[in-house]
Amino acid sequence: MTQQIAEKPYLPLLIVEDSDEDFEAFGRFIKKSQISNPVYRCIDGEDALDFLYRQGDYEHDRQAPRPSIILLDLNLPGTDGREVLEQIKQDEKLKTIPVIVFTTSSNPKDIETCYRFGVNSYILKPMNVQKSKDVMQSIVNYWFSTVVLPEDSNYDLY
Repeated sequence: MTQQIAEKPYLPLLIVEDSDEDFEAFGRFIKKSQISNPVYRCIDGEDALDFLYRQGDYEHDRQAPRPSIILLDLNLPGTDGREVLEQIKQDEKLKTIPVIVFTTSSNPKDIETCYRFGVNSYILKPMNVQKSKDVMQSIVNYWFSTVVLPEDSNYDLY
């Protein structure tokens, strides 16, 4: 019996991360994992909201596709990750996008707040290289191989 392998849908990933080091580490890991999904980066909360609402630098630029997954740091300059998460999960057109908080904060208040806002996963950034690789592998395995994500071609916020 031959098993049919379905073609992978276009699933862009938005990483909201102010640390160049953390972003580059995750990017290298994705490349090594042979994930072909396009990756977009925003460095702070305002930039992420502009990306999602196609405003500011993204207003006339179709280089801001609707992400299928958002990997969100909490401790961002300006508008922090908590505020970004809250806005995403209160917006009818954005709330179905899975948001994974990937942060150094183990504060129980942050964890509770994020789940109250509707985060899909809360993952602590490990401080050691091997544990970091293991965590990134589990994120890739789960969110890019196991989970079925909605394809949303009707991303019109206007």
